Amino acid sequence: MHALWNALVKASADRLAIMGLISAGHVVLGVALAAGAPLPAFESWGYIAASTIIHFGYYFLLYHSYRLGDLSHVYPIARGMAPVLVALGAQVFVGESLPPLAWLGVLITSGGIFMLSGNIFSGKTPPLVVLTAMATGLMIASYSLVDGLGVRVSGTERGYIGWLFIAEIIVAGIMFKRLGRGIKTISRKTILMGLLGGLISAIAYGLVIYAKSFSPLAMVSTLRETSVVFAAIIGLLWLGERPWKLRIVASGIVASGVVLMTLATA
Repeated sequence: MHALWNALVKASADRLAIMGLISAGHVVLGVALAAGAPLPAFESWGYIAASTIIHFGYYFLLYHSYRLGDLSHVYPIARGMAPVLVALGAQVFVGESLPPLAWLGVLITSGGIFMLSGNIFSGKTPPLVVLTAMATGLMIASYSLVDGLGVRVSGTERGYIGWLFIAEIIVAGIMFKRLGRGIKTISRKTILMGLLGGLISAIAYGLVIYAKSFSPLAMVSTLRETSVVFAAIIGLLWLGERPWKLRIVASGIVASGVVLMTLATA
């Protein structure tokens, strides 16, 4: 699901509009989740606010990353950084230490993910694409840690996820304001793709937050980033991106890293 909504953004001719609509889709699902759910504990509202701000930075950087580079370059760079950064952050801020074999699995998975982006450091990929994608990865790791901590003190996974998504109405409002009068020219196809992408994105991240409420943050983050394998397949079959052989090899490395990590924590 995560790879699919990123592909929708990359494939769209009007990325700012579709990202605003994705945020609006989050709000719709958020209202549905929050209805009837207990309010999150007071301690968790600071995390919701922080996550909302970080998500705005994430969308801003993701928009510019896809404007400058290919899905198959940007997505693996951004996602490849997250498992290691989240594992380090979880160890420092939460005290969640992984055994050595699990750390090896995390590093192998991240290495395989980076491979999917091709020769990004050979000079062929514009440095600005690499920098924006890496900054996007930092945002991913940041909101992953914040939401992992927030949901654990909320007392209600459904309530936390719901109100986190409702708060994205601020992000959607800023994006639509940026569009200005151009909002009147958004095609019906873009509206449908954006709202569909928003629902898919919200369900995907809602599942991630729920998993963080009872599982080690580094484990959840690493497993989540295996979405790059699906992104590589989408980039190959839908967007016509190449080369394909590297994607097969790198996907196998990602899978082996996940197997190691799982065995280490079984």
